[in-house]
Order: sequence, then structure tokens, then C-alpha cells
Amino acid sequence: MQMCVFLCLGGNSTTWMNTAVLVTCIRNFRRNRGPVSGILKAYLGLSTAIFTDLCSALFADDPASFLIMLAIVPFAVCLTGIFFLREVPPSAAAQDDGDSTYFGVFNGVAVVVAVYLLAFGFVPIPSALAFAVVLLLLLAAPLGIPVHSFLKSRRGVDVEVEETLLGEKEKENVSAEETVKNGAGAGAGAGPGAGPVVGEEHTIWEALKTVDFWILFASFLCGVGTGLAVINNMGQIGLALGYSDVSLFISFTSIWGFFGRIISGSLSEHFIKKAATPRPLWNAASQILMAVGYIVLAMAMPGSLYIGSIVVGICYGVRLAITVPTASELFGLKYYGLIYNILILNLPLGSFLFSGLLAGILYDMEATTTAGGGNTCVGAHCYRLVFIIMTAACIVGFFLDILLSIRTKKVYNNISLSKNSRKKSLTSTNP
Repeated sequence: MQMCVFLCLGGNSTTWMNTAVLVTCIRNFRRNRGPVSGILKAYLGLSTAIFTDLCSALFADDPASFLIMLAIVPFAVCLTGIFFLREVPPSAAAQDDGDSTYFGVFNGVAVVVAVYLLAFGFVPIPSALAFAVVLLLLLAAPLGIPVHSFLKSRRGVDVEVEETLLGEKEKENVSAEETVKNGAGAGAGAGPGAGPVVGEEHTIWEALKTVDFWILFASFLCGVGTGLAVINNMGQIGLALGYSDVSLFISFTSIWGFFGRIISGSLSEHFIKKAATPRPLWNAASQILMAVGYIVLAMAMPGSLYIGSIVVGICYGVRLAITVPTASELFGLKYYGLIYNILILNLPLGSFLFSGLLAGILYDMEATTTAGGGNTCVGAHCYRLVFIIMTAACIVGFFLDILLSIRTKKVYNNISLSKNSRKKSLTSTNP
């Protein structure tokens, strides 16, 4: 009963904090939604490894102290966040290319943290305390970015003039956003009195009435649902394929999931600016790559679990990082918190459908009853049909993402024009 109450409170509190941080940051950095989503989701993926390694380093013999730390540290961080986590008006949050440098620094620090955590699992650490101190310093390093930005804003008249120009250019951005809306509306053929078209602000009911929302929802289900089936059943999959210890494969899925999130967020943003590439195309690429990973797992060749865990980790990370900004670009930011949380209902739904029902039922069909009343299965046949069905689901998701890319091409063309026109105007006023 205590564990049930704990999971209920913990699960709900995580959702609240995740929504507050994600929605606020997406709104504050609306011109860099891809990098913001990639960084936030990447650190979320690393959080388990961070706390696990801290436990191993500092509290290996004292789990009670570790539980106290889990109760105090997140609470203290969230309490501190109350004073800083707030939405900035668009006129004061105008973004320029300088933000790309800051996000690049964020990405670099995140990669160092990921490599450092990975090394902890393979390289003997001479001092647990030293490991923890270095890790905490790396986690605190990004705080230097707002300090640097604050000091830069105090450097004199030149910066004040630049901020004035940015304020004026933000008005142009508003006009550009209207152009995006008008372009999307023209493409959809919406008439007077019709609801908003893709690219405009949607209420939750208006979003639920659109075909594009359900295409995104279904394709997201195909990606994260099948990915969760592998993650949740990694222990049994490893045993079926002859591996007694699957901790390495779990680490591969986590670490490569991190790289999938952080790289896809920045790359998708870059290619929107350079070539107006619709963000759903990255989801399509991840779906087809994930399908290849499931085929490799179904073949059960030597080393297939190494390849499969890496591929699934990358593609699962891409889906999480790309879908977040995609939803905000297609349905607006006004009601984004609710729209986002409806989309991530795919996490429990996908886990239930693909992990609980599909993998559970098919595994039981292949398993043999043991003397203790349980069942077990060893061999490539245990999950082969599961992987084949999940491959088919990924192919369906691939075509759904291609369809969504075609339907939203005009929206991303206008977003690209908006970003590039603003960049050119800033360059011309700051030779």
C-alpha cells in the first residue's frame, strides 16, 4: 500500500513539473523550440543514471540516506525553480542567433555529463566522493550561461541599442507569424467562419477535431509504444537470447536515447532554417530505422541485442524530442500544456498495448511452464513474432509521418521564411 501511494504521488508530481518546465521554456524560446526540447528531454533521460550513479558512489551501504536525498534534493530544486521559472513576454524574449551559441554550450555540457556517467559504469573510480563532486559541478556548469548573458547585457550603450532593435524586429516576427497562419490557411482552403488551420492557435477541442492531430498521435504511438515494449521487457529479451546480465543493454538504450534526443532537437531546428524541412520527417526517419532495429532483433544474430538496444534508444529519443516542438508549431502555444499531455498519454497507452498485451501474451504462448508455477522461454522464437508485429507498426508510423510532413510542408516553408527574414534584417542593422 505504501509503495502504491508513493508511485501515485511521484508519478503525478513528475508530470506537473515536466509540464511546467517544458511549456514555459518552449514559450520563452519559441524560435529555438527544437534545441530546447532536445536539451530538456536529454537531461530527463539522464536523470535516472545521475541518481543511480550517485547512489552507487555515495550510498551503496546506506539506502535509507539515499531515499532521504531523493526526498529532499528534488524538492529543493523545485522550490528554487519557483523564483526563476516564469514566462517572459515575447517582446522581452526576442531570440537571435546568439542563443544558438548558448544552446551549443548546453549541448556540449550535456554530452560531457553523458560520457562521464558512461565512464562510471566501465572505468574504476578511485574516489566516490570525487566522482560525486565532479558530477555536481558538471550539472551546475550551465548556470554560467545566464550569468554570462546578464553581464553581457550590462556592457553599455551598444547592447541597449541592440535590444531596441530586437524589440522592433519582434514586431516583424509577429507579422511573420501572421504570414505563417495566412499561408497555412490558404493551403488548407479554410473559408470564413471555419476553425483555425494548422499553424494557428488551437484550443484543445479544435485540435482534437483536426486530422493532423490524430496523425501525430497515432504515429507517436507507433514509435514510443514499440520502444517502451523493448525497454520494459529488456530483461526477458536478454534471457531469451542467452544473456544473463542485461544491464549493459539498458545502459546502451539510455545513453543512446540521450544522444538521439539532443542531436535531433538541434538538427531539426537547423534544417527548418536552412531548407524548410518539416519536423515530422525526422520522426519518419526514426520510424524506419527503428523498424530495421526490430528486424535485426527478430533475426537474433550474434550481437543483435547490442545493435537493437542502440537503435531503439536513438529512435525512441528522437520521437520524444521531435514531437514536442512539432505539436507547438502545428497547434500553437496558448493551450500547449494540455495538448502536450494528451499526446504523451501514448506512453502509458503504448506500454499497455505493446508491452503488456502484445509482448506479454505472445511470450506466454511461447513459454513453457516451470515447476514453481511460472513460465519461461529461451530462444530466438520467444519474441520473434513480437518484433515482426512491431516492425509493421513502425512502417505504419513511417507512412503517417510522411503524410503529416506533406500536409504541413507549407507551414514549415513559412516558418523558415520567418526565421531567415529576421536573421537577414538583424544582419543588415548590425553590420
